[in-house]
Amino acid sequence: MPSLRYIVAATDFSDFSERVVQRAAHLAEQHQAELHLLHVVRPLDLYPGLTLAPDEFKHTDQDLLQAEQTRLDAMAASLVSRLGIRVRTATRLGRAHTEIAAYAQEVSADLVAAGVRGENTLMDLFLGSTVSRLLRVATCPVLIVRNPADGPYRQVLAAVDFSPVSAAVVAHALTLAGGAPVHTLHVLGSEVEQRLRRAKSDQVDITGWLAKLRSEAEKQLDALLAPIDNSPAVVRLIQSGFPPAAICQCIEDNHADLVVLGRHGYGGGLQDWLLGSVSKDVALAATCDVLLISPGGQ
Repeated sequence: MPSLRYIVAATDFSDFSERVVQRAAHLAEQHQAELHLLHVVRPLDLYPGLTLAPDEFKHTDQDLLQAEQTRLDAMAASLVSRLGIRVRTATRLGRAHTEIAAYAQEVSADLVAAGVRGENTLMDLFLGSTVSRLLRVATCPVLIVRNPADGPYRQVLAAVDFSPVSAAVVAHALTLAGGAPVHTLHVLGSEVEQRLRRAKSDQVDITGWLAKLRSEAEKQLDALLAPIDNSPAVVRLIQSGFPPAAICQCIEDNHADLVVLGRHGYGGGLQDWLLGSVSKDVALAATCDVLLISPGGQ
């Protein structure tokens, strides 16, 4: 299973990013990892139509960096005192998603934690959220934090499609679960749902075909989970339907507080993310935290 040695938590000091910091801190404590608190100051002249004079720009940025570094250091001191974890702090100047991804690569982060909302809601509305942009450039797993961290994860769902990233999805799910139950879900897909509907309207019996398809999926799931077959906490699930809806329904049914899935495992590439992939749909719709694994399985 992958180890968590370095965790980067991106914060803008909003209420939502406080959840990110607390979740990352709990994970750092659980895995004895080093936590990096990162805040990115976004200068106004990086965005069209929002500029300052050069002297004002430089002076304002330096003041902001110093003030934010002070806030960051106070946050780190509180976490060290309360949890006894190792914490480092850093501030960067630039576009948030670019600087977060670059910093994560610089410190060889095993995980980046980010929130779904922040202080710059109006700006994000026009530019696209920091998280969605981060997912396009980050090379390590990205944890999207939605809910308050009141303790370790209690129920984890790993959504797999038998693409190469699936093994990493299961491994990361087990790592973050820390012994909590892990439900491994494979959705037979929207084609199956469409064929079921056509068969019903045409009054055609496809029971045998569906049973064969499910049997093949069970064999693939068994093969995927064979390396961790000694784990009693892993539950196998196979369902049919529209994948994003089926995954979100499974989250609700099993009261999952974390879902893990491949970032592009269901179709692949930036085009799928822009047009609406399964990972994007689940990341937007899920009521729990979401961990997205890159195709390389890092």
